Formats: sequence, C-alpha cells, structure tokens
Amino acid sequence: MDDELSIFRETAARFLEAEMVPNDAQWRKQQNVGAEVWRKAGALGLLCTDVSAEYGGGGGDFRHEAVLYGELGRRGLSGFGQGVHSICAHYLVNHGTEDQKRRFLPRMAAGELIGAIGMTEPSAGSDLQGLKTRAVRDGDQYVINGSKIFITNGYLAGLIALVVKTQPGAGAKGTSILMVETADLQGFRVGRILDKMGLKSQDTAELFFDNVRVPATNLLGAAEGQGFYQLMGDLPYERAVIAVAAVAAMEGALAETIKYVKDRKAFGKSIAEFQNTKFKLAEVATKTRIARVFVDDCIAKVVAGTLDTATASMAKYWTTDTQQEVLDECVQLHGGYGYMNEYLVCRMFADSRVQRIYGGTNEIMKELISRAL
Repeated sequence: MDDELSIFRETAARFLEAEMVPNDAQWRKQQNVGAEVWRKAGALGLLCTDVSAEYGGGGGDFRHEAVLYGELGRRGLSGFGQGVHSICAHYLVNHGTEDQKRRFLPRMAAGELIGAIGMTEPSAGSDLQGLKTRAVRDGDQYVINGSKIFITNGYLAGLIALVVKTQPGAGAKGTSILMVETADLQGFRVGRILDKMGLKSQDTAELFFDNVRVPATNLLGAAEGQGFYQLMGDLPYERAVIAVAAVAAMEGALAETIKYVKDRKAFGKSIAEFQNTKFKLAEVATKTRIARVFVDDCIAKVVAGTLDTATASMAKYWTTDTQQEVLDECVQLHGGYGYMNEYLVCRMFADSRVQRIYGGTNEIMKELISRAL
C-alpha cells in the first residue's frame, strides 16, 4: 500500500457503500446486479485498473485490482463479477491483436462491455481436453455450435472469451479462444440463471450457440490452436484473484464476528468473555493473518510478473480451504443467527463453498503443485 492506493481504496469503499451495499438484497432476489452499476463503476475508474491507459484502462497494476476485490470481499458483495471481467480483459492484454485490444478494452474499462469466460461445459469442467463446443472456419467467419455452463457474468455478458475446438482430435493444439460480442448475435442464447447454493446475486448462466457466426478477426491472437496455452499462461493471475477474494472474506467475517460476540449476551455476560470464544477468535485471526501475508506476497509477484503456476495453485487451494474453515467458525460463534441470511456471515459461508471448485478444483491445484516438487 501507498498513499495513492489508500486514496483508491477510499474511493472504492465509498462507491460500494453508496451503490452496492443498499442494493445487495434486491440483487440477490433478481440474481444479477444489472448493467447500470457496471457503467457507474467504469465511469469512476474502478474497472480494468491494471490495463494500460492507452487502451482505456486505469494504468495501474494488480495492487489496484486487489484493493477492489478486497473491498468487495469484506462486504460479501459477490454478484459484481469484476474478477472474471478483469481476467477476460487480460486475455486481450496478453494475447490479443492490436485491433482486438482497441476494439474491446476501452469499452470493458467503461463498463459498456461486461466480460465473461466461456470455458466450462456440461461434460467438461477441469478437463479442458473434453470440450465439445466447435468453431468451424467458413471464409472470413467462424461458425460456432455448442453450449457452456456455470458462466460467471453470463446473463449480462457483452463479451465472452469463448473456448472452442477448432481442430477436434488435435489435443491441446486443437483449442482456440474466440472473442464473442453478444449484442444482436443471431443463434446466441442465454439460458437460465442458475439456482446456486451461494453467490445468489451473481448471474451465473448457461449459454447456447446455434450456428453462431463471428468474424475470423475475433480469433484471440489471430492464430488457431493457441487457446490452451493462452489459458495456461493466464491461470496464475486468475488464481491470485481467487486468493485475494478468499482472504478478504476472512477479514470481513472476522470483523463482523468480533463485533457480534461483543454485543451478544449469554448467562449475564458478553459471548466475547467466554474462553472458547477467545480461543476460537485467536485461531481465526491467526489463520487470517497468515493468509494475508501469503496473498500479499502473491500480489507482489503478480506485479513483478514472477508468480509461477505452483505458487498460484498453493495460494488458491490453501486460502480457499482456510476461508471455508474460518467462515464455519464465524457462523458457529453467531449461533442460530449465523444460519440466518440476514446476517453477513451466513451469506459469506454459502458464497465461500464454490471458491474451492472454480478456477480449477483444489484437487487439481494439489496435482499441479506436486508436479513442481
């Protein structure tokens, strides 16, 4: 942190308190945050903060992104899929052509195009080799057929980094990414917003492609067969985003729990005075501090361009496992109220479970770590 980042944090916090916190209950009911708040965030410079100003971004670095994720996570604001939006933008930053960067990035930074990543399919999750969505070259266009599921920002998405098979049977070399702009796109359909355990305000959706035609110039990087390598190259960034969200949720839940146990009375004294409460809080605070130190080190490595796959996998797996442990203790310390959705820790607990699944399951993370040993 420095003075500029502290000012940015204050700006982000004021925006979240004014524009998001009061609307969160309604967003959970309607299962999405709506497009307007994205445009407001873009106008304030909260989107694509680590994208070059040349392409409409904030010209900052990953610390700015981490600040925003932290403020969202501490408040349990899980519907605003800024992490996936930024990851989508970084596919363009790291692999896109100059034309693709100039066409898409300024509108993403302005909140006019909400980014999504179309990777997971009904029969293919962590195993990208099992993808079936097909893109066939037809002159100066690609024709896409297939479907995707569990797509974050799927309902509101204006731009999808769509993972497709361009050469079935060619293994990793047969995978490509197409940047698909969804407005008025014939053959494209958004299915239902999925009814999830948590992340109730997140518009996680099914997507369907029926002879969808997109310009061949939307092939990410302009060369077929690079999709698998593009995905692998950006996964450390994605996993750092998840780890930042995990530690922010721990910090937010710990703060809420400390406040609750000081106020709540039992047997004539506050719950905070019982030895069990003291010891549990000591354990939770220690785990949270360790997670923060580890994640801050990962943030520094992202900024320096040195975060490797194994370390990112360690961060993703350990922080999300620990997040679940911490949230469970915070719910327990709230007693029956911890099971009520009106309490932040209840919502955070439900939201936390998926952290161990998306971005590559934690079992896959352990496999990747073991390969580096």
